[in-house]
Amino acid sequence: MRPVIVRVAGLLLSIAYAAIIGWLYVSQPQNRAEALGGLAAVVGTYRIDAAAFQQGLEFFRQDKFIEARSAFERADPAHRDAQTQFYVAYTFYREGWGRLYNDDRLFKLGLEALTRAIEAAPDRRVAVEDQTLGMRTSDELKAELERGMTRDASDLNPMRVFAPRK
Repeated sequence: MRPVIVRVAGLLLSIAYAAIIGWLYVSQPQNRAEALGGLAAVVGTYRIDAAAFQQGLEFFRQDKFIEARSAFERADPAHRDAQTQFYVAYTFYREGWGRLYNDDRLFKLGLEALTRAIEAAPDRRVAVEDQTLGMRTSDELKAELERGMTRDASDLNPMRVFAPRK
């Protein structure tokens, strides 16, 4: 009876190991924090650092976007929280928005962060209840970021100088 238990335990351990290797191959985490956070998210135990998130919101509301992203990175090192990644994307939008032109590099980074937020959201859509934001859903922010990266005749409209930042 003992050899059967050892074989079954070995088989279960091998299957678990293969599942972890398969998950790592599919998710391709870039660092240890992303790997551990991803495993915690799969199990359902992943939590962000609430204090760092609040600090990021304070910086965000003061238009200190680099500091806000740093605080959001501390709050969500695995990039698994949809709301935090939404705010990261929003910081790239706000920093890259200009009256005369938009910074395409920052908008591209914003789209990458927004993609992470959408992938982390349970229903593939992020909605935040922050009344200070001009755009409260991932759909609105994505459309604005994509619109800001396109080149067309509306870029030459002089009335654009009076357009509000969202």
